[in-house]
Amino acid sequence: MSDSFGPPSPFITGLRGRCPRCGLGRLFDGYLSVRETCEACGATLLEHDTGDGPAVFVIFILGAVIVPLALAVEAAFGPPMWLHAVLWSVVTLAGTLALLRRLKGVMVALHYRHRGAGS
Repeated sequence: MSDSFGPPSPFITGLRGRCPRCGLGRLFDGYLSVRETCEACGATLLEHDTGDGPAVFVIFILGAVIVPLALAVEAAFGPPMWLHAVLWSVVTLAGTLALLRRLKGVMVALHYRHRGAGS
């Protein structure tokens, strides 16, 4: 991305898993491992710690979505409890895997934007 248009959005770069400084380099080395530096611009990325923030947001988001869905399925169909356990475990696991990396990327990008490098 060009600097003439300002820095890239932390939400867009985080959701895409890109460097919060340039928007081009990859943010992650593995599924959740943040790279030490950006291969495109050389920004130091590893020092931007997100702690448990992404996991907390995943819990809140999935809880707000899955609990009403489970209640609606129970009210509409009344499936046995073992089916609830299997169904909602799979849905929760899939939702967690889908959201966790993206939310960690957003948290790293927001930390980079608001704390700056070396903070």
